[in-house]
Amino acid sequence: MKARFTTLLLLFLLLALSASAQIRLPKLISDGLVLQREQALNIWGWSAPGEEIHLQFRASSYHTTADEAGNWEMTLPPQDAGGPDDMLLKGSNEILVKDILVGDVWVCAGQSNMVLPMERVKERYADDIAAAEYPEIRNFFIPTATRLQGPETDLPAGQWKSANPEDVLGFGAVSYFFAREIYETTRIPIGLINASVGGTPIEAWISEDGLLAFPNLMEQVAQNKDSAYVHKILLQSRANRLERTEKDKGLLEPLKWYDPEYRPKGWHNIHIPGYWEDQGLNQLNGTVWYRKEIQVPASMTHTTAKLFMGRIIDADHIYVNGTEVGHITYQYPPRRYSLAPGILKPGKNLIVIRVSNYSGKGGFVPDKPYYLTANGEELDLKGDWQYKVGDVFKPVQNPSKNFSFQNQPTSLYNAMIAPISPQSIRGILWYQGESNTHHPGPYKKLLPALIRDWRSAWGQDSLPFLYVQLANYMDRDFLPVESHWAELRDAQLQALSLPNTAMAVSIDLGEWNDIHPLNKKDVGYRLSLGARHLSYGEKGLVYAGPLYDSHEIRGDTVVLHFNHIGSGLVSIDDEPLCQFAIAGADQNFEWAEAKIVGRTVEVSHKNIPDPAFVRYAWSNNPLGANLYNREGLPASPFQLTVKK
Repeated sequence: MKARFTTLLLLFLLLALSASAQIRLPKLISDGLVLQREQALNIWGWSAPGEEIHLQFRASSYHTTADEAGNWEMTLPPQDAGGPDDMLLKGSNEILVKDILVGDVWVCAGQSNMVLPMERVKERYADDIAAAEYPEIRNFFIPTATRLQGPETDLPAGQWKSANPEDVLGFGAVSYFFAREIYETTRIPIGLINASVGGTPIEAWISEDGLLAFPNLMEQVAQNKDSAYVHKILLQSRANRLERTEKDKGLLEPLKWYDPEYRPKGWHNIHIPGYWEDQGLNQLNGTVWYRKEIQVPASMTHTTAKLFMGRIIDADHIYVNGTEVGHITYQYPPRRYSLAPGILKPGKNLIVIRVSNYSGKGGFVPDKPYYLTANGEELDLKGDWQYKVGDVFKPVQNPSKNFSFQNQPTSLYNAMIAPISPQSIRGILWYQGESNTHHPGPYKKLLPALIRDWRSAWGQDSLPFLYVQLANYMDRDFLPVESHWAELRDAQLQALSLPNTAMAVSIDLGEWNDIHPLNKKDVGYRLSLGARHLSYGEKGLVYAGPLYDSHEIRGDTVVLHFNHIGSGLVSIDDEPLCQFAIAGADQNFEWAEAKIVGRTVEVSHKNIPDPAFVRYAWSNNPLGANLYNREGLPASPFQLTVKK
């Protein structure tokens, strides 16, 4: 019996060793892969130490031997665009990678506006989604992953998907519209690798080597390598969360407040949309319940219905006639919930919404859709509702002790960028910055640091780097103001001093009440103009809006000269130029009189005879900024110190 057990154990160990010795590829090198054309190609993986690996691709054979750690790689010569082709790898096992295209590969990275999928804008772009039949445009989405203790060698998951009406819903909207423009122009296969995480700062996307010039961030990197320190911080974060343990009356009473049998007492009127702080609930962080009875015609009740409740800050649970129809845990996604047939009934129906808010104003964002629709009919849900407070959260102690892995320096680079850096690529698309607006000063150095860092990672000093300047957002100001968002846009503008960069200005594409504006098609298009110029040889293309270049003084007037004016400067709405501000040495800015004179803009103010500073579109939401070139591209915001 003992001998039999020993034999079985040896057999198991041999099988385990055999399995561990098999050649293995990174997640990125998988069916549907897009390889970069006209560049040397890296194919890499893992196996048993010293194992010989043979590769066949496009009628050519290659081979290598794994090193002592089991790592191996091969360099294939540059390939022409085309496909599909298969790749066969042989060692102790065989791997067949099918349906490979050779074209142009773009890494798309940043925070939520880069990752925001076509699904989130499907109502706006229904025709584009229906027409998304592009088997040669492919997307590899990298799920969120973090690592504090140095670079990973592989991704946690991911697969290549081609653009079709179903799978395109998972593509990033900006990157899809970018890819479609490039493909329609070149007819070259396009691969998108989307490495983006919402709400993340730029420093999380830079490697340790890339942060050497930032001592405060390097101190954090060193601390985060100490597992005992991280464990202590996590315990403090958990304690903060426990301080917000909810004791919601609406869930504790025998009849829950969403139950149709519950009879409301002590409820008051409130308006949707709107924030409850603007309607008499002063500085309330907690849960507030909303309820409304509506009359529904029988024609809407025996089919699937859709409930649109705009955008809610922060979290919600929505009940219709006592049935929960959906919930979302944070403020940014649009509330679009499907109601199965039978949930609605003819006549009186009850909608109850439990809203949780943790900071700032809570409630329902204005200027969003609020309605119920079914069978081609629509019921408006804006107007008077009733509310009652379910719980009040105590202020959090030590809020600075909250710890998020994805916000730590290097954490996203290590987990999501380092593993793909061996892959040859055409260039990078970057849309990020919102999470750095609270402290915009360092961004002026951090963005160039990231550009240099990633170019170093890919071994290409002039790798094309295209990025989006932050869109207009928040309330409009009617007097000149200071603005963190404007400071960060200015930092983004300064990064154009690095070669082979292009910036898509988007101050006319945002929404005052949504950090995730829906117009992603124009953002993708403007990025594609930069790519067509930098990467595809269209040197005469007007790919950017006017950028401040220089100035001269003529008496009390500052004459501004611009690059990228194309066929001329225009006021896009035929109104007088606005959003130009001017100040003397006291820096008390006034709106300037600004006018286009030939290929320049002249700015002045009757009460400022000796101008010292000029700004354009310098606010969170410079709505109405109307300086463009005739090709329809907006001028970038800027500020300058007047030099005589």
